[in-house]
Amino acid sequence: MTSVVPPPAPGRELSNPPSDGISNLRFSNHSDHLLVSSWDKSVRLYDASANVLRGEFMHGGPVLDCCFHDDSSGFSAGADNTVRRLVFSSNKEDILGRHDAPVRCVEYSYAAGQLITGSWDKTLKCWDPRGASGQERTLVGTYPQPERVYSLSLVGNHLVVATAGRHVNVYDLRNMSQPEQRRESSLKYQTRCVRCYPNGTGYALSSVEGRVAMEFFDLSEPSQAKKYAFKCHRKSEAGRDIVYPVNAIAFHPIYGTFATGGCDGFVNVWDGNNKKRLYQYSKYPSSIAALSFSRDGRLLAVASSYTFEEGPKHHEPDAIYVRSVNEIEVKPKPKVYPNPQA
Repeated sequence: MTSVVPPPAPGRELSNPPSDGISNLRFSNHSDHLLVSSWDKSVRLYDASANVLRGEFMHGGPVLDCCFHDDSSGFSAGADNTVRRLVFSSNKEDILGRHDAPVRCVEYSYAAGQLITGSWDKTLKCWDPRGASGQERTLVGTYPQPERVYSLSLVGNHLVVATAGRHVNVYDLRNMSQPEQRRESSLKYQTRCVRCYPNGTGYALSSVEGRVAMEFFDLSEPSQAKKYAFKCHRKSEAGRDIVYPVNAIAFHPIYGTFATGGCDGFVNVWDGNNKKRLYQYSKYPSSIAALSFSRDGRLLAVASSYTFEEGPKHHEPDAIYVRSVNEIEVKPKPKVYPNPQA
């Protein structure tokens, strides 16, 4: 009799999840701490390994993004137009500064020692969090964008800004006066997420129409010849293609492979270099709103949270799953070449 291997569990569900949509989650660069922002106006700090809620910060409106500064503090982006600094040990927060519309994205650059925020007011702002409180002392610069900012990503001194209207601006953080490159998305539909390759050579960009584009910074012909896009997070039903938004991209810090999460409730793992899907995790209860690998790639945090792509409707409760990552799921499989004929 053959034993039936049950599908792997979705991972350990964290207790005390947010009570409304999860906008983002991120692992710390120093520990298994996980920072989670939500439409329920909270930012929560979890110890993902111990499954303990370590802290909670309530804001004046929905929180659209969050990131760590170090293991003891972080930052948040608010729909109330504020950029906040959160100090975990004292459970205190202060307002670092403001935009003129909701703040959609926040990224901390270790290279520049600055916080970068992107807003629906069509600007990017850089802040020096070491400055005293008060935005005159902390604001480094304001940089107009062609449209509302939807997603930001950093690698080294490269900053990639994806906006409405399918614009993509690439900056060098050492000279923010103008973009190093002004690009247009290779995909025909609205951008959902942009994430830089860990090796610093380019970025992956996903759209609402079940596709991911793999792009390269180097504008030389050989580099640009390597770019491609692929379809994902879609299914055929009764001869019709059903296509889902790809909300999240997360790169594995060791192997450079990456996970995507879609409104179909699936998480797929891809080997971008070999153009292969390595793994598909069993379906989650709701849309995948956000993904993050831990600093050593041992854990993957998954936000299973309805993103209102079909408007208000009954949906499963918002949940965060932390799964242990097996090497077989994320390690590239080397190409096997046939032995040459003697």
